[in-house]
Amino acid sequence: MLTKWTLCALVVLFAAACAPGEPIVGGEPQDVTDVFVAEPAGVEVTSWVEGLEVPWSLVFAGNGRALVSERGGRIRLIMDGSLHEEPYAEIDVAAVGEGGLMGLALHPEFPGEPYVYAMYTYREAGNLFNRVVRLTDKGESGEFDRVIIDDIPGGRVHDGGRIAFGPDGYLYVCTGEIWQPHLSQDLDSLAGKMLRLTADGEIPAGNPFEDSTVYSYGHRNPQGIAWHPETGELFSSEHGPSGELGGLRGKDEINVIRKGANYGWPDVVGAPGVEGYVDPIIMWTTATPPGGIAFYDGDLFVATLRSEALIRITFGDNGEGHSIARIERWFADGAASGRYGRLRDVVVGPDGALYVLTSNRDGRGTPRDGDDRILRITIEADAAGAPGEANGGQ
Repeated sequence: MLTKWTLCALVVLFAAACAPGEPIVGGEPQDVTDVFVAEPAGVEVTSWVEGLEVPWSLVFAGNGRALVSERGGRIRLIMDGSLHEEPYAEIDVAAVGEGGLMGLALHPEFPGEPYVYAMYTYREAGNLFNRVVRLTDKGESGEFDRVIIDDIPGGRVHDGGRIAFGPDGYLYVCTGEIWQPHLSQDLDSLAGKMLRLTADGEIPAGNPFEDSTVYSYGHRNPQGIAWHPETGELFSSEHGPSGELGGLRGKDEINVIRKGANYGWPDVVGAPGVEGYVDPIIMWTTATPPGGIAFYDGDLFVATLRSEALIRITFGDNGEGHSIARIERWFADGAASGRYGRLRDVVVGPDGALYVLTSNRDGRGTPRDGDDRILRITIEADAAGAPGEANGGQ
């Protein structure tokens, strides 16, 4: 019988066999140093919903309703700030490692088109895969409608999982490389990619590769996507290496996604400026694994996991919106010592507040009272436009 440790050893050996040569490593593209802001001025945090099981994604559905996914397979309904006991939907998922029920999205014409989209991990013939399905909204429940995309490689780690509709009306899907780095550069594989589909699961006519849902490639484990409110550009957060390439660690990224572009993994890491690859606009040397991201009042907010901070990124004015003026790590006074623990997602609510999901019951965190929960964060108008009070640099 294979023991747990034997299986772990086999996974490591398989990953090593698939690993490419040494990557080209670049430095940080940003010119600023992160500052810790344990108590940001003009910011109030309250606990909105408590008692969740590893929440992953949050969407607001109008009329006081919100839906939150739990990695074990339940979609929960929140009505006027109260969590319904009965699940909105239950999906048979393979909740192993980082897999399970992940991203949620609403049809861009919701509720006229009453569809809820969900991405999750499943097991078939002993193998793990990911798929995106569509549910029909029935008010207090959701009913299965159709599979949007299937047979995305799945694994215990690096499943991606974030989904969202863009301003072009298409569905964007983040996929990870499931600890097999070479898949990121393989255009015949759906792993390590950003995918783009129609709301019905078809390939849009403007996709960059013929007969393919692939929109960009060379990703390790993208976790968040958001569109710049003025330029319309697609931003993404991505996890960097954790020792698999020559011992490299950290180097988590924020990228601006371009159609058909190659983001380097595993050939390049960081911002070396190598022709044919797109460098990130931010790369953190220390481990800052990011989750969901959202734009708020022109700033980009990033939920982070191991570093336990809500990061606020303020942009300068260089004509493109990519110069970084300031990076603040809210609610943290050290590299991995945040007040609320691991943070999975950040969403702007219909009331103008930020909503942040904790992830302290995922096996890697330390649960606090009420965990896991959704935090509601309000920011005073003058605080939103000015840097916070820093209490030390990184």
